[in-house]
Amino acid sequence: METGATPARTAPAAVIVAIDGPSGTGKSSTSKAVAAQLGLSYLDTGAQYRAMTWWMISNGVDVGDPAAIATAADKPVLVSGTDPAAPTITVDGADASGPIRTREVTSHVSAVSAVPEVRTVITELQRSIAAAAAGGIVVEGRDIGTTVLPDADLKIFLTASPEARAARRSGELKGKEAADVATTREALIKRDAADAGRKTSPLAKAADAVEVDTTDLTLQQVVECVVTLVEEKRAAK
Repeated sequence: METGATPARTAPAAVIVAIDGPSGTGKSSTSKAVAAQLGLSYLDTGAQYRAMTWWMISNGVDVGDPAAIATAADKPVLVSGTDPAAPTITVDGADASGPIRTREVTSHVSAVSAVPEVRTVITELQRSIAAAAAGGIVVEGRDIGTTVLPDADLKIFLTASPEARAARRSGELKGKEAADVATTREALIKRDAADAGRKTSPLAKAADAVEVDTTDLTLQQVVECVVTLVEEKRAAK
């Protein structure tokens, strides 16, 4: 009988995790940390809509005209890197990670995202990325569990009070883009209303999603909560 042999370790089951919720709830920070800790890929779908919006603005498309947006929706080439330690987003080969975070893009992204043709193009891209993630992926956005990946293994919906969300989002902005908390709070509420009220894939909690209120939790506490849920799901597969 052979001794000293090390039993082969079984790789963790691949798992698709959908994390949804409004801005400022900690979606990005939580999703990246969970993906990194569990060795999963990571996709920031909001960055894709921001990239589409930035391209529209940069190319003179009237972002107040849904028909013009629809006509141009399939023109930009968006590529998302899925390494949680260094996620990337390029548009037509150019790094767009910085430009997509300006207030100009933020103020128009809901209108661009509401156009059905835009959502069709980006949803197909998101599904292809998720399908190609062999070991599993954490996908964060606003309609992942309801529309993009309704069969995700685990769905999380993050919430937080408007005040907590505004403080976090205001802290993310820098230099001339920085805003006081009250102004940011009003902007977040306005965007929530627009995203929840759009006809195509509105912001909504999936019926089978686990809701996590992050208002009084540290980032580490939220990450630990989600990691536990993912590990439980993996163990059950």
